[in-house]
Amino acid sequence: MSALLDNAPALDEVYATVQFSVDNGETPIAIVKEPGGGSDRRSGKYEDYQIVIRDARPIRDQLKLDDQGFFLTEFNTNITDFFDEAQVKEIYYPEMETLVKNVTGATKVLVFDHTIRVDDPTKAKKRKVRNPVRNMHNDFTIRSAAQRVKDLLPEEEADIRLKKRYGSINVWRPITGPVETAPLAICGWDSLDDKNLIPAERRYQDRIGGVLHLSYNANQEWFYFPKMTTEEVVILKCFDSLNDGTAKWTAHGSFQPPETPPTATPRESIEIRTLYFFDD
Repeated sequence: MSALLDNAPALDEVYATVQFSVDNGETPIAIVKEPGGGSDRRSGKYEDYQIVIRDARPIRDQLKLDDQGFFLTEFNTNITDFFDEAQVKEIYYPEMETLVKNVTGATKVLVFDHTIRVDDPTKAKKRKVRNPVRNMHNDFTIRSAAQRVKDLLPEEEADIRLKKRYGSINVWRPITGPVETAPLAICGWDSLDDKNLIPAERRYQDRIGGVLHLSYNANQEWFYFPKMTTEEVVILKCFDSLNDGTAKWTAHGSFQPPETPPTATPRESIEIRTLYFFDD
């Protein structure tokens, strides 16, 4: 048990079925479809496990970005329509740049893309957005994080930045609320074991990205924030170049809480992906 749970009060918990990858010696590959195009075509072996997922709200003040790799905070936005891509890029991107600078202390933040997800296949197809990801994963490997810096920065600047501390933060937010279906389950850095991380490929039309799938380990500690509102965001660390014990990444994915009523409102959310950089 991690030090976090050792010092925590008794937390409410749910038992839910989530999907893990199985390490069979082969690299899982996903052929990524365009948003609204249905499920990605993928290889690899996957298994469902029933796990305990704890309510992290009572310990939200104890969660630290550099210890667990995630936390919950409030952040009001001036955007009025998250399905309007121009609004997202013109209003939300600068807001998220400021937020990530504030929570990391980084000197430069680059917001490089976003994904909207809807837990309703028909609406997702109509809106041309993606469905929630059920498989537990992290968005970067060590190699793919460095490659993303090279992809997005001028060559000379990338060379300089890669010699200093850099990383990636995702900001996850409901765009309707409170969340009733497919909330985000998160496993913090302090209960992840490297032996359970499986490098995987995501093949896009113009590039090949790298992510980490996760295999099951009974020592993993999973958390969620029930009934998240549209004023709340989860800050998720997806990579940190430091190797001094600072949280490097987390694992996350969606799950269906038990006894979710059929009348529950399908989750709608937006996740912003960023790179952050330090000058020292």
